[in-house]
Amino acid sequence: MSGIKRICKWSLRYIPLFIAIILLSILLQWLYSYLPLFVQYSFAVLGYGDIEKVALPSFLVNIFKNGDTTLNIILMVSMSMILLQAIRSVLRFIDNYMQGALAQYIGYRLKIKLYKHICDLPFSYHSNSDVGDLIQRSTSDIDQVANFVSTQVPNFIGIFVTVGIGAYQVAKISTTLMWVSLLIVPITAISSILYFRYCNKKFDEIEKVESNMTTIIQENVNGARVVRAFSNEKYEFEKMDEANKEYTIKNAKFNTVMAAFWGTSDAIVFLQYAVTVFTGIMLAKSGTLGGADIIAAMLLMNMLVWPMRGLGRTIASFGKANVAAKRIGEILDLKTEFEDDGKETPKLTGDIEFRNVSFKFSDTNKSLLNDISFKIKTGQTVALVGKTGSGKSTICNILARFLDYDSGNVYINGHELKTIEKKYLRKNVKYVLQDPFLFSRTVYENIAISNPKISEDKVISAAKEAAIHNEVIKFDKGYKTVVGEKGTTLSGGQKQRVAIARMLIDEAPVIIFDDSLSALDTETDVLIRKALKVKDQNQTMIIITHRTTTAKEADLILVLDDGKIVESGTHDELKDKPGLYKELWGIQGDLEKEFIDVLKKEVA
Repeated sequence: MSGIKRICKWSLRYIPLFIAIILLSILLQWLYSYLPLFVQYSFAVLGYGDIEKVALPSFLVNIFKNGDTTLNIILMVSMSMILLQAIRSVLRFIDNYMQGALAQYIGYRLKIKLYKHICDLPFSYHSNSDVGDLIQRSTSDIDQVANFVSTQVPNFIGIFVTVGIGAYQVAKISTTLMWVSLLIVPITAISSILYFRYCNKKFDEIEKVESNMTTIIQENVNGARVVRAFSNEKYEFEKMDEANKEYTIKNAKFNTVMAAFWGTSDAIVFLQYAVTVFTGIMLAKSGTLGGADIIAAMLLMNMLVWPMRGLGRTIASFGKANVAAKRIGEILDLKTEFEDDGKETPKLTGDIEFRNVSFKFSDTNKSLLNDISFKIKTGQTVALVGKTGSGKSTICNILARFLDYDSGNVYINGHELKTIEKKYLRKNVKYVLQDPFLFSRTVYENIAISNPKISEDKVISAAKEAAIHNEVIKFDKGYKTVVGEKGTTLSGGQKQRVAIARMLIDEAPVIIFDDSLSALDTETDVLIRKALKVKDQNQTMIIITHRTTTAKEADLILVLDDGKIVESGTHDELKDKPGLYKELWGIQGDLEKEFIDVLKKEVA
């Protein structure tokens, strides 16, 4: 019942609206219960029953008695029924409107709550999360919960209210018929509970299979170019076909059980009708009831029998909502990265120190960093060089607190990193990823995304510094050009330069390039780094690179291997010193000439 407890918690603030819906539903059923009594009175007036035994309120009976002829009385009764139905129609509209509003309120707040929570989850979670599954939890699962609270819970309560009102009205006609009519209630209740237990288990299985199918679709839509590039359409189609078959088979099995349940329920209902009709006939034959009473009782049977049959549908929705709520709750129970946050907001200028820092992920015993120590002075350019997996990106992720180190200390301007508020830290430590993400918006909006109110001059200035301005103005719509999802309409180099311009907007004291200059030609690489240095001599720059021509210009080069700093110094100090850097410089030695040619061109 953990899912239902969560649903109750999420719905607490809407109790007044929920109570109004329940009261209105009760009123609607109460008014409906009088329709058969109008029919009973009509037949009694026509001589098929005793008017004195009619269960209509006495004030209505007194009004109808004023009719001077039988035809006028019937007309008065008919008009009363029409008026009652008109009132019920208005009330039904209000009831449905409030149910819809309740669903929207709950869905809206829950989607915002879940979305914000997902955004605040740690970097390590997002690195391993299933995007398709998160999308399903944030959309269809929330809709399932919202619709359950707004529609099915009132229906569930309404079922028992309807049965109670119906039993009360039938009892006024005949207590014998009432008890006979209620024979179905315990049978339906027990079968519905068993059906719920089955549904709860199966819905959980179906949700997981559907989530897997959603993930496959999402991956293939995003990776369409990769699939085509490797002519892998057949494999991806077969993978989707297999997931779809599994989903279809599980749904088919569940639908078979559901069909058996509804078929059996219908049989029980019609059998109950038959028993009640037979009992009514016997009572009429004995003279206990008149024809009008039997007709009214049969009409009131709808309030006793069909609501209980609908209990199965409500129970099924109960199972779906329970599973959906547990899936949503699993995400909301995860600890966000801001639950372990610093509180300080000191002035940061880019003076950085790593002191005996080690790090490893919780699901492995292999350390990515082992006792790392180094210092970076304000305004220095530092290049991190090493083989793939040596720990370069881990250092930068720690500096931006995407990851938290296990031991040691990291200081910025003398302040322990973990004592600094994360959002404040990230405003001062800007990060350009190797594979930058661009939103499906205009070039201008992508650059100004961190500060939409920034002036156009600053956006253009940042674009110039990132060496992308001259290309943007050649687009048909210039800065108003909408880039495709994830920036697919731009080249790799263009995407990286837009991302660099986006980072430059805030003029942070520390900027990190996580191999984000790799898609740029050597000339553009040099132009960007020179522009940055001319702009701000006090800006600390950390560059992860595989290019020794890029590392060559750094004030400090840190060479990493297997999570340790194996060499450090300037290019001149390391190029002839036996070690990994010398090997890399030797492999890329031919690039030196290209680098010199670029510098000569710039000087000219």
